[in-house]
Amino acid sequence: MSDRNTPPDFPLREAHALVRDLMTPNPWIYWLDFLVHITLGWAAFITALHSSFLSVWQILACGVAVLAFYRSAIFIHELAHLKKGTFKVFRLVWNLICGIPLMIPSFTYDGVHNDHHKRDVYGTSKDGEYLPFAIQRPGEMVRYVLLSFILPLLLVVRFLLLTPLSYLIPPLRRLVWERASSLTINPNYKRAANAVRNDHDWRLQEFATFVFALAVVTGVALNVLSYLVLVLWYVIAVLVFILNSLRTLAAHAYRNPGTHTLELAEQYLDSINVPGNFLTGLWAPVGLRYHATHHLFMSLPYHNLSKAQHRLVHGLSDNTLYLQTVRKGLWDALTRIWKEAAASSR
Repeated sequence: MSDRNTPPDFPLREAHALVRDLMTPNPWIYWLDFLVHITLGWAAFITALHSSFLSVWQILACGVAVLAFYRSAIFIHELAHLKKGTFKVFRLVWNLICGIPLMIPSFTYDGVHNDHHKRDVYGTSKDGEYLPFAIQRPGEMVRYVLLSFILPLLLVVRFLLLTPLSYLIPPLRRLVWERASSLTINPNYKRAANAVRNDHDWRLQEFATFVFALAVVTGVALNVLSYLVLVLWYVIAVLVFILNSLRTLAAHAYRNPGTHTLELAEQYLDSINVPGNFLTGLWAPVGLRYHATHHLFMSLPYHNLSKAQHRLVHGLSDNTLYLQTVRKGLWDALTRIWKEAAASSR
């Protein structure tokens, strides 16, 4: 443990003993959960596409598509953590029917997210998934959420335009990899050349995403597909990104200015758990409502996080520190960080 703000009595060993039997992922749960929700997402998308403009059915279908696609897309987080060389078919299928059509192939998170969990990276300027929101002006959080309106367009530019251009211009190829190939929130993040863990076929994923985008745009241009396909895709993508940005703001306390590293227990206390209820799982799907517990035991599969949370709350001899990360809901988490940022800016 470091000397700075380290909780010396954090029960790490006792906590690990309580959950060590929960580390094995169940492939059947992954397959069933993902296939049900991605099928629901595409069915809702088609329903919305063929419904009357702004009709009740179209609005309901869009809502279902947003939540179903969001849950399906968040499996990219699990893919980043699964043991090397496992779930190969699942990874392929996820990319084919979710990652590539949504223009977030798994290589955009693979290797990148793993750095976020490293003790010498988490919360520092090298962490692509961390910004000190709690000690910045509250407006920075608003700006971050509003970026959701342009992110889908940036994805189109990345894969439809920059991909083929980077094949022709070698210097651009390196720049695209470093600056435009990672799902991060830190604008200064620079992806390392070796930041790949499982997706060594990332070039194939990239090309497939380019081909898919080109096929859709060409289909619209030739009137084979309705322009509403692009409009609906954009609207749903924006809503998914807004939902994810709010979830991201509720995932950590974001208090570290980036000047020092945090030990494991400190990372946990800088992260947030929102056990909540069924509704919590809609905005923080696939186990992300237990984000602090995930940072404590990143190898825990998402379907065991709820069980682990229950054991840790009720099984630790002293759960005082463990409970410090708990928030009542999304509003509670967001208002707390907003008040901290407001107080800090004053």
